[in-house]
Amino acid sequence: MEKLNYIFILLALFAEIIGTIGGFGSSVFFVPIGNFYFDFYSVLGLTAIFHLSSNISKIMLFKKGIDKKLLINIGIPAVLFVIVGGVLSKYLNTLVLEVFLALFLIALSLLFLVKKDLIIRSTKKNAITGGVLSGFSAGLLGTGGAIRGLTMAAFNLEKSVFIATSAFIDFFIDLVRSVVYYKNGYIHQHDLIYVPFLLIIGILGTYIGKRILKHIPQNKFKRISLFLILLIGVVTLSNIFIQRV
Repeated sequence: MEKLNYIFILLALFAEIIGTIGGFGSSVFFVPIGNFYFDFYSVLGLTAIFHLSSNISKIMLFKKGIDKKLLINIGIPAVLFVIVGGVLSKYLNTLVLEVFLALFLIALSLLFLVKKDLIIRSTKKNAITGGVLSGFSAGLLGTGGAIRGLTMAAFNLEKSVFIATSAFIDFFIDLVRSVVYYKNGYIHQHDLIYVPFLLIIGILGTYIGKRILKHIPQNKFKRISLFLILLIGVVTLSNIFIQRV
């Protein structure tokens, strides 16, 4: 137990709570946080395992709100392209892609925060495109929930439907990429000491997040999500800079 980093465990709980409130999952915070404590590939392996329990909890707590049409239009391409991203992660230099992802999230969230009346068309094509990009990013960089969140925001879903649908898609993404990451050798024996704690955090953080979410009015939910996505982009970019200094 002396090898455990308890600050990391507390930060992981924070990531799960905020990820539940935002509706796009904890990996968008967990991956940048994890990169401060582990190598990039260990973070990918831990994220996939952590997310499995996290998303099972969300599905159980928000199961009445799943949007089946979005589940198909976003979920199927996301699962297919998480395989592509997971395989490529073993061969590509991810620095440029990490920077691009951070800048993309910052720019897009600021655009929606400033242009409050701007609307992305809620079309099948846009849903599929969002699924492809979020799945590929999840496999390659460990996080794709924010991209999926931005896509789903175009459909103006009620918050419980948003969270349940996103969690269901994420569950299948994590299940598939766990297999890919295991074959890539990203799930390391020395990191498994954290797994029991992360499984508990996945359940506890989801429960706390749901309790907090009850006090957030629907009209403020989308704006809070966009602020969180902006923060994710800033944290990711800052983490990249700190690691290279």
